[in-house]
Amino acid sequence: MAKEDPRLCGFIVCGIGSLENAVLRFADEAEGVGLAGPQEVVSLAGSVNCDGAHLHLVVADSVGRTRGGHLCHGSRVRTTMEILLLCPEGWALGRERDAATGHLELTISPSRPRHPPLPGSPG
Repeated sequence: MAKEDPRLCGFIVCGIGSLENAVLRFADEAEGVGLAGPQEVVSLAGSVNCDGAHLHLVVADSVGRTRGGHLCHGSRVRTTMEILLLCPEGWALGRERDAATGHLELTISPSRPRHPPLPGSPG
């Protein structure tokens, strides 16, 4: 999504829906774990940009047990996903490798506005 249109980069502030066989990576683990069967998405939050995504997910199984972690590739939407993406005007999101951790960390820098300023506005 973000690679086709960099203007769609931003913050996922809310996500709900359902997944089939969700894949989560738990804290300090190298690989994701598949959660079999239907999972209700209780919460989805994170950031997306041209360089990747960092998404945290909480799901509940058929008896309401919840699990949370990093959302991984391989998770499949079951019925629907509703995602609210906030695209901050005038700011560009990116990722740069942190020398201390080796991880790609979020960067936020000023960018040119996507729309011309309104007449009479300060900028």
